[in-house]
Amino acid sequence: MNFWRAITPVGSRLQAHAQPRAIRCFSASTRFSYEFIQTSQPKPGVGQVTLNRPKALNALCTPLINELNEALQKYNAADDVSAIILTGSEKAFAAGADIKEMAPLTFSEAYTKSFIESWSLLTTQIRKPIIAAVSGHALGGGCELAMMCDIIYCTEKANFGQPEVKLGTIPGAGGSQRLTRAIGKSRAMELILTGKFFSGKEAADWGMAARVFPTYEALMEGTIKTAETIAGYSKVSVMACKEVVNKSQDLALRDGVEFERRVFHGLFGSEDQKIGMKAFAEKTKPEWSHQ
Repeated sequence: MNFWRAITPVGSRLQAHAQPRAIRCFSASTRFSYEFIQTSQPKPGVGQVTLNRPKALNALCTPLINELNEALQKYNAADDVSAIILTGSEKAFAAGADIKEMAPLTFSEAYTKSFIESWSLLTTQIRKPIIAAVSGHALGGGCELAMMCDIIYCTEKANFGQPEVKLGTIPGAGGSQRLTRAIGKSRAMELILTGKFFSGKEAADWGMAARVFPTYEALMEGTIKTAETIAGYSKVSVMACKEVVNKSQDLALRDGVEFERRVFHGLFGSEDQKIGMKAFAEKTKPEWSHQ
C-alpha cells in the first residue's frame, strides 16, 4: 500500500494522484503503447519493464498491473528475450498500492472480485527469470512486487517495508509469506507488526536481496550485466533452473531433491545439453539451439 504517500503532506498526496499523460514506448522486437509502464530491450536477449507513474511514485493500481502482466506475457513468449528486468525510477521502485483505489472497497467487492489476485500472476505464468532492480521506495505492495521476482538487486539506500498495520490492515499480496521465508519469522514479525522500514543494505545482509549497489547507476549497470549473462545461456536450462529453485519453496527437502533429479534427467533429452557438454569437452563456445 502506498504508505509513503500516507505520511507525506496533504498537498503532496493530492499531487501524487494526478495522472501522467499517456506515454508511448517501444521494445526492439515489438511495438506496444502503455500508459503506466515502459518497455525496452537494453541488451540482446534482455527485456526490461519500467514502472512509470512518476507523480504517484509508481504506486500500484489495477491498470498498471494489467499493463505489467501484459508486457511480461509478451516477453515470456518472445523468442528474442531470455531474461527480464523489472524496475522503477531512482526515487521509487513502487511506493505501494494506490490507497485511493483501495479505500472505498467493501469486503464483498474485494472478495468476490478477487482484488489484487492478478498482482501475483507473474509468479505462476512467467517462466523466464525476472530480476527486480530496486532503488528508492519499495513499500507495501512495492515490496511484495519485488519479492515476487526471482532475484532482487537494490541500492544501499533503497527503502523497503510492509507497513500495512499503520493503515489497519495486513500485507495482502504475499508479503507476510515471502518476507518470512526470506529473512526468518522473528525479523519478519517485528517488521510487519511495527511497520518499520528497512534499507537495501539490510535487505542484502538478511538475505532478501542478492546484491546491493552504492548508486542507482551501478544498480542498473549490474542488473543489466546479470540479465545479459543469463540471456547468454540455453533458454531450456535457464527455465529449468528457475523451476527447480522455485520448487524448493513448496516441497519438503526429499520431494524437492526428487523433483530436481527428474528435471535433470529430462534435460538429457534436449539438444542444448549435447551442445553444452560437447563444447565444454572441446573447449569451444557453445552455440545454443534453445531446443
